[in-house]
Amino acid sequence: MVHVPSAFPLCISLLSSVLRIGEKVSGFTIKVCVGMALVLNTVGGVQDGRREMTHMQMKNPEQKHVISTRKPLQNSMNQQTSSEIMPSTEESLENAKRSVGRRKGRRRGKGAKVEQLQDPKLDLSVGSHDSSKGLVFHRRPGYGQLGRKCVVKANHFLAQVPDTDLSQYSVTITPEVASRKINKSIMAQLVKLHRDTDLGMRLPVYDGKRVLYTAGLLPFVSKEFTVKLVEEDEGTGITKEREFKVTIKFVGITSMVQLREFLAGKQVDTPHEIIRIFDIVLNQLAAQRYVSVGRCLYSPDIKNPQQLGGGLQSWQGFYKSIRPTQMGLSLNIDMSSTAFIEPLPVIDFVAQLLGKDVFSRPLSDADRVKVKKALRGVKVEVTHRGNVRRKYRISGLTSQPTRELIFPVDEQMNMKSVVEYFQEMYGFTIRYSHLPCLQVGNQRKVNYLPMEACKIIGGQRYTKGLTDKQITSLLKVTCQRPRDRETDILQTINQNGYEKDPYAKEFGITVDEKLASVEARVLPAPWLKYHDTGKEKEYLPQVGQWNMTNKKMINGSTINYWACINFSRSVQESTVSGFCHQLVQMCKVSGMEFNHEPVIPIHSARPDQVKKALKHVYSAAANKLGGKELELLIAILPDNNGSLYGDLKRICDTDLGLISQCCLTKNVYKISNQYLANVSLKINVKMGGRNTVLLDALSSGIPLVSDIPTIIFGADVTHPETGDDSCPSIAAVVASQDWPEVTKYAGLVCAQAHRQELIQDLYKTWKDPQGGTVTGGMIRELLLSFKAATGKKPLRIIFYRDGVSEGQFYQVLLYELDAIRKACASLEPSYQPPVTFVVVQKRHHTRLFASNHNDKSSTDRSGNILPGTVVDSKICHPSEFDFYLCSHAGIQGTSRPAHYHVLWDENNFTADEIQSLTNNLCYTYARCTRSVSLVPPAYYAHLAAYRARFYMEPDKPENAIPNCMRTSNESRVRPLPALNEKVKNVMFYC
Repeated sequence: MVHVPSAFPLCISLLSSVLRIGEKVSGFTIKVCVGMALVLNTVGGVQDGRREMTHMQMKNPEQKHVISTRKPLQNSMNQQTSSEIMPSTEESLENAKRSVGRRKGRRRGKGAKVEQLQDPKLDLSVGSHDSSKGLVFHRRPGYGQLGRKCVVKANHFLAQVPDTDLSQYSVTITPEVASRKINKSIMAQLVKLHRDTDLGMRLPVYDGKRVLYTAGLLPFVSKEFTVKLVEEDEGTGITKEREFKVTIKFVGITSMVQLREFLAGKQVDTPHEIIRIFDIVLNQLAAQRYVSVGRCLYSPDIKNPQQLGGGLQSWQGFYKSIRPTQMGLSLNIDMSSTAFIEPLPVIDFVAQLLGKDVFSRPLSDADRVKVKKALRGVKVEVTHRGNVRRKYRISGLTSQPTRELIFPVDEQMNMKSVVEYFQEMYGFTIRYSHLPCLQVGNQRKVNYLPMEACKIIGGQRYTKGLTDKQITSLLKVTCQRPRDRETDILQTINQNGYEKDPYAKEFGITVDEKLASVEARVLPAPWLKYHDTGKEKEYLPQVGQWNMTNKKMINGSTINYWACINFSRSVQESTVSGFCHQLVQMCKVSGMEFNHEPVIPIHSARPDQVKKALKHVYSAAANKLGGKELELLIAILPDNNGSLYGDLKRICDTDLGLISQCCLTKNVYKISNQYLANVSLKINVKMGGRNTVLLDALSSGIPLVSDIPTIIFGADVTHPETGDDSCPSIAAVVASQDWPEVTKYAGLVCAQAHRQELIQDLYKTWKDPQGGTVTGGMIRELLLSFKAATGKKPLRIIFYRDGVSEGQFYQVLLYELDAIRKACASLEPSYQPPVTFVVVQKRHHTRLFASNHNDKSSTDRSGNILPGTVVDSKICHPSEFDFYLCSHAGIQGTSRPAHYHVLWDENNFTADEIQSLTNNLCYTYARCTRSVSLVPPAYYAHLAAYRARFYMEPDKPENAIPNCMRTSNESRVRPLPALNEKVKNVMFYC
């Protein structure tokens, strides 16, 4: 071991926000009402201060703890005055009122009861009702009835818990330890030593931080214990014994009353604390057996690890979580796989990572950077000292090869080489001295270790980004047919053996070993309308898929001026010409008008000269057209094109304002009609056309869409990949621009602070030196573009929001609903159309299986449940308005249903109406002839956000730009280049 002094400063910033009663936050005012119940009122767009937000009106003082629900749509409409923007608004509003009047008799009352807050000094219970949030999520209006009834199985297992209260204790460990793993080791040692005596035979569970729970009282109120723990220092590798003082102090009783009321469907706050306790209980033993990663647990013993390449292997594991449902608490179990570092000698790992011979050749600078990035933070053990296997954590890599490294051996600064030191000290001859050394240890003292003297310790998850090849290999491992996945889930629940789990026994938890049987319905597919000149003018899709045979696009676009650039050196110009000819023919057959010849001959260019090539083709076409502009660019790209695709899209979308369609070389060589048909669908919508529309949309048959002008939004935020701690997040919002068809969606994008989930640019104001305060934002701009496109002002808003976790529901709804309100009021003070706010989740772990896998009438060709299968009972929320919808036919693996949660509904959708609308919209996705798994506006928002990540200029620091927008948490983010006006109102992101 070679010790070299070094120090690195570490800076950690902590951001926190405090919500103060009585202050305005994000456009809402929190008011303290009688009995300490809290009511939330909007301040944007209210005419006379009397109108309160939906579900927030207080009744008379005799009912001071009850929050009632009004008819929000009727209330919103009654508050509206005649439009200043559009002459026909009064007539439309009267129609809306009549529509509500007709629907009124079908509604159920949705009263919400809120418990009175107690004086905390008098309340000894922990986890009592927390009614500090006055914003109440929309309650379920009833259950859906539409569709063919069936039974499916869900990967939920009923977990029964006792009614007895639990005891909570605080834990203080001195000296304080940051590692939860070490904390748990300390507590495990304490329980081992004192359970039979001081703990009164109790078996507590510990969260690894400051809280301990027991199924009954301990025989003391407060007690200090001394615990000795043997641990190994990662800097020096030296094993030493440390002594800790552990103080356990009684805090209070956690009551089960709130959980019982919540599961019974009463309007009480979600008992997160109680649910978390049961999660900890069922995780206590599993965390000792498996490697824990978040809510997932992995082991190489569940299934043999599979090689992913580059020194990585996949481990199978399972996800586990306790969830409150209508059937009670359920344990959600799902299979999972992730990448782990293979326990190899470090030098073998480096060889696999680089895919080259490192035993005889030195590393290039690029290779060294790649190795350093992959190995930083990885734990290794030394192999050059026989049975002494000290462990270290890699902090870096030397810039010099081992043979050039020297260090001072004493205070007189006498120098010795690393090669000599290892030979003299350990009798170890370094064979690969051309390779750099590993730097291990802490920041105060860096130690050098030769790569060949170290081996990677097993069980370390790989947290850096995977290559495309590794991702493909991992997907192959995780892709399981429904029958196989169900079998693995059942095997996992049996292996966990909760009936024998000492912690589950201690807390009286029993877990059913059978999958939950759930009543479901298969919603009918919608009729689609195509152009009347095709043989098939109307079509009813079968099992979620169809094709364009005998059909023509309902609104085919016209392309007069187009060009082609070939960036692939392996493709001859004649081959490109033949491909373009067939693509043009397919577009024509599908219903588009397409000029057969390009404006200029096909231009060949090098991938590293994309900007020059694009400018050349654009200007050459403009010169030939004499004032008219190029409309479409077809680009042939190499299969592995690096940054070429992103560079091309950035230049076309933001600089030139030119619609582009990229095609990979492999598809140019191997032309299939299916591929050409899909590309023609994309080109048509990019150029402003429509591929198909719902037949019901043309006959005014879509409830709560066709009756009055309705705009449907989709929104999503994409975050940088794991390991990136600086790149901004990208927010995208799309909105329908046609009514009643609702198939064209314009999109806007913006960059915001790193991992910020709230969309900052929905509504914004800024000071203009000449014009004073200016209002803007994505919602306002899309409302105006809807008015420009349709000639009508939206009188109803449906907002599908993707990518929000359950813990962020309240925050996102509070902030973004307020932004929508303000955007509307900025157009006209009295303009407040009713809003339905729906969160869409795909990153959940609920899976639905056919009740009988052998019944072909209940499955699609992949063995999955049929498209249109919807579930809104048993495994859904006890009282809130949510449902699972599998709107697509499976292709590979097990289908994942989308989870829709209606957080806010001023339009009073019934369950059938919102479920049917969502399912039907899934058949209007523009890029293929299949129903898709995610409602298209949310899908389009995701595509737009993904596209916008290419707009960020490369090799520039993200937080060092003087002219940048300031986000709410004071971090600076350089704004994205603006979308060109010629592309922002079409579906450029498709």
